[in-house]
This record gives sequence, structure tokens and C-alpha cells, in this order.
Amino acid sequence: MDTAAPAAFQALEGSGFGAFIRQTVWMYPIANVTHVVAVVVFAGAVAVIDARLMGAFAGTAVSEVLHGGRRVAVAAFGAIALSGAILFSAEASHLALNPIFQTKVLLIGLALLNVLVFELAFAPRLREFPPRMPLPATARASAFVSLATWLAVAACGRGIAYF
Repeated sequence: MDTAAPAAFQALEGSGFGAFIRQTVWMYPIANVTHVVAVVVFAGAVAVIDARLMGAFAGTAVSEVLHGGRRVAVAAFGAIALSGAILFSAEASHLALNPIFQTKVLLIGLALLNVLVFELAFAPRLREFPPRMPLPATARASAFVSLATWLAVAACGRGIAYF
């Protein structure tokens, strides 16, 4: 069985940028801390949005929670993606073959697909819902899938080091 990573990942890891990340004393730790802090901020924003969609904070209009939470989540996701790319470049050939990392990437794709479906199918109608009005079961289900998937992504992120 061939266990070598594809050439593109080997090239990324062997590039000057990959070497810079590995060899600079502070670059990898800064990217790692940034990644963790951004994940915490993202998780908080997503948790508030999903909790509202599942029925919590019923006194607050859905549109207000979506508006504020979405802005924070998008900014934090951008920081996650940037810091994650930096971390990935330092050990791309190992991560490309790591089954937990592969699962994480798949789950991120599924979570983003859930966001897309929510934004296209449910969000436009939910903006008109007044506070305390029960939300459709489909919106609650989407929030549950979101929360469960993003938690699984975080769990995979922590598990990568062990495989």
C-alpha cells in the first residue's frame, strides 16, 4: 500500500512557506493560538444562532440574532480558515493522509452545505418571524444539524494529533 501523500501536499510542506512556518519560533504557535481563539468565537456565535433557532432566547427576534451572530461567525470562520491554512502548510503531507483530518474536512463541507441550505431555504422567511413565535421544525432541525456537525468538527480537530 502506497502511503505517500500526493505530490501537491508534499510540495506545499516542502515549500519555503511551509519551512518558514515550521522553523520560525513564533509563527506556528501564533497560528495555533489564533486558530483556537477563532474556533471559540465561531463556536459561540454558532451556538447562539442555533440555540435561538431551537427555541432559546425566544424574546429576541430571529432576525436580530441572525444578523449579529452571522457577522461574528463569518469573521471568525475567516480567521479559522487563514490560521488553519498556515497550520496545514507546515505538515500538509501528514495531514492529507490523516483519517481524522479527512473526516474533519468532510464534516466542514457538510456543515457549510447545511448553512447554504439554511440561508437559501429558511433564513429569508425567518426574518419576518416576531419574537416568541414558534419556528418551523425544519429550521430547528437545521440548527440541530449545525450544532452537532460543528461540534464534531471541533472534536476531530482535537483528535488529529492522536492519529
